[in-house]
Amino acid sequence: MSKLVEILAPAGSWESLVAAVNAGADAVYIGGSRFGARAYADNLSEEELLNAIDYIHFHGRKIFLTVNTLIKDCELEELYDYLLPYYERGLDAVIVQDVGVMEYIHSCFSDLAIHVSTQATVTNVLSAEYFKKMGVQRIVPARELNITEVKQMKEKTGLEIECFVHGALCYCYSGQCLLSSMIGGRSGNRGQCAQPCRLPYSVKESQKLDILSLKDLCTIDMIPELIETGIDSFKIEGRMKQPDYVYTVVSMYRKYVDLYYKHGKKGFHISEDDRKKLENVYRRRGYTKGYYKQHNGKDMLSLKRPKETDTQKDVTYETKIKEKFNGKLIISKGEHVKLYLFYNGITVMCEGAEVQEAKKQPLDYARVEKQMRKTGMTEFEFEKLDIIMDHDIFLPMQALNELRREAIYRLEEKIISSYRKSSAMRKPVYVDEKKNIFPEDSDNLKELSVLVSDEIHLGQVLGDPRIDTVYIESDFAFSAATEKYIVEKGRENQSIFLAMPYIFRENTIQTYEVLYEKIVKMFDGILIRNYESLVWLQKHGYTGEIRSDYNVYAFNQRSKDVLKKSGINRFCAPCELNYKELLELGINEGTLIVYGYQPVMITANCIQKNTAGCRHKEGFLYLTDRYHKKFAVKTCCNYCYNVIYNCQPLVLLSQQEEIKTLNPHEIRMDFLTEKKEETEQLIELYWTCFKKNEPVEMPDMDFTRGHFKRGVK
Repeated sequence: MSKLVEILAPAGSWESLVAAVNAGADAVYIGGSRFGARAYADNLSEEELLNAIDYIHFHGRKIFLTVNTLIKDCELEELYDYLLPYYERGLDAVIVQDVGVMEYIHSCFSDLAIHVSTQATVTNVLSAEYFKKMGVQRIVPARELNITEVKQMKEKTGLEIECFVHGALCYCYSGQCLLSSMIGGRSGNRGQCAQPCRLPYSVKESQKLDILSLKDLCTIDMIPELIETGIDSFKIEGRMKQPDYVYTVVSMYRKYVDLYYKHGKKGFHISEDDRKKLENVYRRRGYTKGYYKQHNGKDMLSLKRPKETDTQKDVTYETKIKEKFNGKLIISKGEHVKLYLFYNGITVMCEGAEVQEAKKQPLDYARVEKQMRKTGMTEFEFEKLDIIMDHDIFLPMQALNELRREAIYRLEEKIISSYRKSSAMRKPVYVDEKKNIFPEDSDNLKELSVLVSDEIHLGQVLGDPRIDTVYIESDFAFSAATEKYIVEKGRENQSIFLAMPYIFRENTIQTYEVLYEKIVKMFDGILIRNYESLVWLQKHGYTGEIRSDYNVYAFNQRSKDVLKKSGINRFCAPCELNYKELLELGINEGTLIVYGYQPVMITANCIQKNTAGCRHKEGFLYLTDRYHKKFAVKTCCNYCYNVIYNCQPLVLLSQQEEIKTLNPHEIRMDFLTEKKEETEQLIELYWTCFKKNEPVEMPDMDFTRGHFKRGVK
């Protein structure tokens, strides 16, 4: 094998950083004071992080900085100054979710490697190719992928692939979770997840269980298979965990990765002592091999809350690791003493005091060697030291100490200077492009659109003169009844769009290959929820209108621009921006969702299957939380995922004046489980409020205004 797999360790603190290096990590990923998806980790200050970059490079490792939150416009202006000192110091890569941030960093720091975060929900080759065109070097795919999907991504793109091998697993596809955000205001997309998935829920009248909580991932037994799959980096989760956890887990994976490379599959075996040590280092919910060999399953869940046991207390990780170098000391009478140091192809030479003739006690070889090997608190120690010295000479020990210190200092400087970069790019000037990215109709009239999830609602809204666009959910879009409705009722001054699946993996792609011609004939345009769908349409030469949903995030001007350049004709405003932030973003050319039960999770695991058995039939069930709130769960069997919806619908009627100021091109109502009478009432209310510009009374129902006023931090 030409390249050995990288062991990538979490570093939530300086102590964890040291532990990771001591345990044999090849690289660490770490958060700074801002923009990281672990806002509550013991993230380093700027000075600490600069020192961390030097420390990592002294030891010949790599360091990656998390910049993997969605970033607002006011923050994007500050990103250059935030990254610049780390870039100049030699930062090896940044981990990013936001496409606007990717484009921004690439334009400012063109030689800084970009790794696509698992928060970007990359599920197959198509989206990996999309990001490759953006200039990224590495993909961290969704954790839900199986081995075959990972292997295809590696083989067909040639990108570096980084996969999680150990640690906590999210129940939701990363980047698709709004549960913490919607019910508590702490956004996972902003690094502040409160982990409501770890709380108990019930289905129907059953006992409350932790049915959204997965066991921790442990793939130590799969090391040979994962290496042979082509994975470039084994990622260990744990920036919120303690240093002894980091040390133990990293050292175990280091040991057994090395064992595989030395003895192959036949000589690969995990000792029971090591297995227990690994499993006991943080025994919380048990362990699973994750999704590498299965799509979902009850055995992946940790249904009962166990007693948490902290990490082992007998783990020693604080021993200072030393890098080995060679030296050559020349002490000649009448000459200045010289010390040469050799390390990984780097050579430094330092001259010291002049060597005198001994008048009393000449220098002793053994004492000289002992003195020179005192490297103290430095990062180095001598492996081999050649000493060439005359007889009957004298030099103060202090002179030898000064010579050693100066030589090591020069070696350190030469090592870290090899990683330094000069800032060739200037900070980009911020330009307000709110009204220049997407086209805007001259009459500036809003469109009222609806998204429907069943045939009953479809029959109700097709042909309704109040509705400009109907979005039809993909799970029933190709039924005989849907086709009949479209033929009989559709197209009268009304556009009909297909809302494609939230997750577009290989099994779904195969289905859609057969459906493509029908899609072109049946629909005026497409609403996409992922980059896989976008690339798939473009590969087929699709010429219709493509719009993006809220979860193809346009959190800032740059990401809006990227979507436009990518071929998206209209974007949907993200759900986590408040009114002032939406005003700053500019949505006069976009869509604003003003009503509906909003998705808070897209999951590969199936609540129906895990609680009552798979029915192979699409439908709804309900989760009840500890406050007796009910969350609808839609089982999308055609694509084998669940959509969990918020317990209350979003209602933005009393925000009429603010929405007028935002002036969105389109306002959208999403219907899910509403009765026919409710649907009619709501359409009339929104039509009257936003099309006729007349005051209306709020409907008698429990609702939320979402983040329209509060936003997320």
